[in-house]
Amino acid sequence: MADSAPLRVALVTGAARGIGLATARWFLARDWRVVAVDKDAQVLASALSELERESPGRVLAPVCDVSDPAQVQALITRIDGAWGRIDALVNNAGVAVFKHLVATTFEEWRHVMATNLDGAFLCSQACVPLMRRQGSGSIVNIASISGLRASTMRVAYGTSKAALIHLTRQQAVELAQFGIRCNVIAPGPVETAMARQVHTPAIRADYRDTIPLARYGTEEEIAAGVGFLCSSEASYITGQVLAVDGGFDAAGVGLPTLRRDFAGG
Repeated sequence: MADSAPLRVALVTGAARGIGLATARWFLARDWRVVAVDKDAQVLASALSELERESPGRVLAPVCDVSDPAQVQALITRIDGAWGRIDALVNNAGVAVFKHLVATTFEEWRHVMATNLDGAFLCSQACVPLMRRQGSGSIVNIASISGLRASTMRVAYGTSKAALIHLTRQQAVELAQFGIRCNVIAPGPVETAMARQVHTPAIRADYRDTIPLARYGTEEEIAAGVGFLCSSEASYITGQVLAVDGGFDAAGVGLPTLRRDFAGG
């Protein structure tokens, strides 16, 4: 009898909470192995405990700062030694500084760029040799709707996500010859712990008025988009931006009033 195919391996960064943790669960529910990475050791340990109870023996959870080239290379070497492959890389690790242009320090600017952009570059670069060796792979970068449309107090965050979108297109063009597909998810407002902390009732009302579906997304809905792009069903999709945003990016000026008028008859 022929040996069964090896379990696919997904590397998810920023996986200790939120969208990253939901994405790890998406893969595990479909019999993948998962490397769940985060730089917050305490929160990651808690997440690992949960994931191990749900999917024993199929999770690695190394602490890693994705903005550090040496740590990233050590991470990939460890995965190669343990499981010998990486089928999907989800560059989800991200940080945010919500300040106006003139109030943002250079140190804050670099902090955001180092994680959101440099981290995705370093992880992608380090994964390519393994994916190229196996002749296939999928990279999904997690950007933001803030990378597609400008918004107040997002000069560092929005710029990092816009750059990440273009990095994805560069990756797609350069890596297609090796069977590696590269796409990017641009989430709209999502019910995360961070959103619950920083979005006031007034801000939440503004978003509901602007988003055609009139609600925040869930972490699981973003994870489902990621999973689709990593699946065989997306085998002819590369270099694309998938806005999982309830229609936010498509909405124009004055849409809330027009929608209310339409709903009224």
